[in-house]
Amino acid sequence: MKESRLFRILYYILENGRTSAPVLAKQFEVSVRTIYRDIDVISSAGIPIYVTPGRNGGVQIHKNYILNRAMLTDKEKQEILSALQSTSLVNALPGNATLTKLSALFQQPSDNWFEVDFSRWGIKSQDDTSFSLLKKAILSHHAVKIVYVNTNGQKTERTVYPLKMVFKARQWYLKAFCVNKNDFRLFKMSRMLKLHLLSETFVPMEYPNPIDDLQKTYPKTVLLFPKEMAYRVYDEFEATEIKEIENGSLLVSVEMPQDNWLIGYLLSFGSTVEILEPSWLRKALAIEAEKIYNKNIS
Repeated sequence: MKESRLFRILYYILENGRTSAPVLAKQFEVSVRTIYRDIDVISSAGIPIYVTPGRNGGVQIHKNYILNRAMLTDKEKQEILSALQSTSLVNALPGNATLTKLSALFQQPSDNWFEVDFSRWGIKSQDDTSFSLLKKAILSHHAVKIVYVNTNGQKTERTVYPLKMVFKARQWYLKAFCVNKNDFRLFKMSRMLKLHLLSETFVPMEYPNPIDDLQKTYPKTVLLFPKEMAYRVYDEFEATEIKEIENGSLLVSVEMPQDNWLIGYLLSFGSTVEILEPSWLRKALAIEAEKIYNKNIS
C-alpha cells in the first residue's frame, strides 16, 4: 500500500506541479506527517523532490526531471501504447513513429489489435487536412478563417480563435471564440466548408463550461421503425434509447435538437419511420415529403 502511495504521490506532483503537504494528505487520506515521511523516502530513491517554505513554497519536483521507464509496470507501458494507438486519429498525425519509439524505449511490443478512424466514409483526405490544420492552429494559437453552414443552411465567413477539438456523439466539434459574434461558439467540423490558417495570433483562453452546447438537454422525439430497419436503428441510436415491442418493431425515444436538420435526417429513413412525438414534427415531415413529391412528379 505504501509503495503504491509513493508512486501516486510522484505522479500527482508531476501532473499538477507544485502542491502542499496538506493537499497531498487530503488527496491520499493520510496525515501531513506521513506525507513528509513519504517525501523523504521518495527523495532517498534519487528523485529530486523537495519542500520549500514560505507563502509561495510547497512540495515540488525539479522541472527537468524525467520519469524513468523502470518506474512503469509492463501493464502501464502497454496501456500507454494502447492509448496512443487509439488516439492516432488521422494519418496526418505522426502516431506510428511515436509508437515505434516508445515500444523500443519500453522494450515492449505494441500489439496492433485495433484501429480507430474518426474520419467519414469517402472523404478521409478532406477530414485529415482539416484536422491537421485545426490542430496546428490550436497549438500555435493562430486564428482561422472558415466558411460555415448553420442548421438553417446559411453560409457565413467567420474568423475564429480555435481552442479545442472535441469528439461527441459520433461527431467532431471545434470549441472556439468567434470574432464576428464576439462570443464563444461550438462549430461542427463537417459543416466547415473551407478553412484557412491566418497569420493573426491570439492569447490562449478557456472555453467556458456553462455555455457548453454539448451539455444541452433537448426535447424528446419518439420514433417507430419496423424490425427490418434494425440494422440502421442499432447503428444510429443508443441501445438504451431502443425498445423492442411485441411485433418486433423498434420504439426509439431520443433527445435531439428538433430543427431543420432533424427533418432532413428523418426523411433519409423514407417511409420506414413513423413519428409518434411530437405531433408538429410529424406534420412538418409530411409537408416536406409532399414538397419533394411535387418537385419530382412535374
